[in-house]
Amino acid sequence: MFSAFANSFKIPELRARILFTMGLIFVCRIVANIPTPGVDAVALRQVIADIESRTGGGFLGLIDMFSGGAMRNCAVGALGIMPYISASIILQLLTAVVPALERLVREGDAGRQKITQYGRYLTVFLCVIQGYFMAVTLEHPEALGINRQIVLNPGLPFRLMTVLTMTTGTLFIMWLGEQITQRGIGNGISLIITEGIVSRLPAAVFAVSHMVRGTEDSVAQFSPFYLVGLITMLVLVVAGTIALTQGLRKIPIQYAKRVVGRKVYGGQSTYMPLRVNYSGVMPIIFAQSILMFPAILLRRIPVAFAQRMADALMMDTGLYLFLYGLMILFFSYFWVATQFNPIQIADDLKKYGGYVPGIRPGKPTAEFLDSTMTRITLAGAVFLTVIAVIPTVMSRQFSVPWLVASFFGGTSLLIVVGVMLDTMRQVESHLLMRHYDGFLRKGRLHGRR
Repeated sequence: MFSAFANSFKIPELRARILFTMGLIFVCRIVANIPTPGVDAVALRQVIADIESRTGGGFLGLIDMFSGGAMRNCAVGALGIMPYISASIILQLLTAVVPALERLVREGDAGRQKITQYGRYLTVFLCVIQGYFMAVTLEHPEALGINRQIVLNPGLPFRLMTVLTMTTGTLFIMWLGEQITQRGIGNGISLIITEGIVSRLPAAVFAVSHMVRGTEDSVAQFSPFYLVGLITMLVLVVAGTIALTQGLRKIPIQYAKRVVGRKVYGGQSTYMPLRVNYSGVMPIIFAQSILMFPAILLRRIPVAFAQRMADALMMDTGLYLFLYGLMILFFSYFWVATQFNPIQIADDLKKYGGYVPGIRPGKPTAEFLDSTMTRITLAGAVFLTVIAVIPTVMSRQFSVPWLVASFFGGTSLLIVVGVMLDTMRQVESHLLMRHYDGFLRKGRLHGRR
């Protein structure tokens, strides 16, 4: 593996792409540390730390994770790339139900460019909305249960300045991500999210050292045996996450022979890969986003029953974990139902002379693909739910700081593992094209059967 990294810099084109990517990632880190005027950064940092210690992060904690600490610093990139991700998800869901968008997808590159442009317009709209509500939340932190002033001079000028600043920062980060995708290595948007998550790793290592040494400000008095247990569990969870990310069900496909003139086409055998975790990290993001808002809204109702319900929906309660798991299962099937179209796949196979051995073309093939996808989605959704609840269980049951526990599963680990595997595959393809050994000397990075 180390020789593969060394060989990566021996290829001029690959070296230029890697250095270009690293340079733009460094620019993203600068954007995440330029503060927004009008906010007491020290008070905001203490507020987010208090929220993380009590609720595992909450709404501001989630934004802070995806923005790479920009929310904690109230930087110009505090919204991060989340508005662009939200716009892309909305358009993906609308594509399955809006015929006009579905026709654009079928038009090829020209249609995808139009959808990308629509995504940018929607990103600006979401930035304005989220930036405004972010400014209002900073002006009134009591909605989050914090009795401390964060904004120095609240009012309409502060709100307008915050909206303009954060919108510009998000659009700049989005442009950097597109440049990385075109001229760098890997998917730019995904790499920006990953570097934001990984940027918290030094602080997590520092927190682990405090636990092991049993210092006064550590959450619990830990011994070296706990460190061995944490490392062992991290290895197991990462291995399970890789297995979930790479897991495939290979459906054999046989193409019939066709004679066109004097040439014979088709007749070859291949397979259709169905991913075990087809929805990726989307169910966790949907579930977290939806479960955050009821508690926030209930906090604003000055009724004792509403306050008790808000307490019951905190991240350390059994009710929250139960609803969290159910919503992950639901959204796993919801994403597959909206994005996986077995009827269209069966029609395309029939059109090009392909069929599944032992299954009749047409409707029987669609039913077979649908039932197969339903079974493997259940296994993937259950495994995804287990990985998602591990950080909360570790934080609440074993007194592990949320900053450390978040690397043991959930959204952070799934994103980091998925993006790293994708980037390694792209680097390996460059190495194998130039007759260098890849990261795996005996073959490429394969998915699991």
